[in-house]
Amino acid sequence: MEIYEFSKTRMRYAIMGGTFDPIHFGHLAAAEGVREKLNCQKVIFIPSGNPPHKKNRILTDSSHRYHMTELAAASNPDFEVSDIEINRNGYTYTLDTIKHLRKLYGEAVELLFITGADALLEIETWYKVEELLKLCGFVAVTRPGYDKSKLEQKLHDLQSKYNSELHIVDVPGLNISSTELRYRIQQDISIRYLVPEEIRAYINSHCLYRGDEIDR
Repeated sequence: MEIYEFSKTRMRYAIMGGTFDPIHFGHLAAAEGVREKLNCQKVIFIPSGNPPHKKNRILTDSSHRYHMTELAAASNPDFEVSDIEINRNGYTYTLDTIKHLRKLYGEAVELLFITGADALLEIETWYKVEELLKLCGFVAVTRPGYDKSKLEQKLHDLQSKYNSELHIVDVPGLNISSTELRYRIQQDISIRYLVPEEIRAYINSHCLYRGDEIDR
């Protein structure tokens, strides 16, 4: 397994943002894979507040998404959860989150933002992407067997254009999505072994996703 080197004088934290509606084993496996392969001291999960790219979808109340993320991360001492986005008014942009973390940790900490391969291919549509890529590195998470040819070319182009730190990390091929989980719950299909048991119990006890639209 390839392990990347990093500066011994700087800590390295990975940031995993997302709606986590709900969080599942795919999120957790990706976070742990990045933490291990990129020698990160910890992964910070940041449930989205009001992301502009999700404005056409009603999200589950942020308190539920935050508590589920806390439950899912609790068993790993290298994971922590932040409420900085759900406490922010208006649209929540990744740039504002990274600026907050950069101010909090200073230059002694290197920040890496975890995202999916498809999202990284579209990163130049993100809000103030040039400024963002100067403040943190990015990690594109893929499944083993994923065709990385377009992604590798995109990373090469971004590195040449913005002089950014970019990585590709393969993680176990857990083909799970929050959309599929919400659908299964609506249809009364088991989600056991797709999410931590604490999450399944929380969803059941709060009757989440029972009467929602499938494409929420």
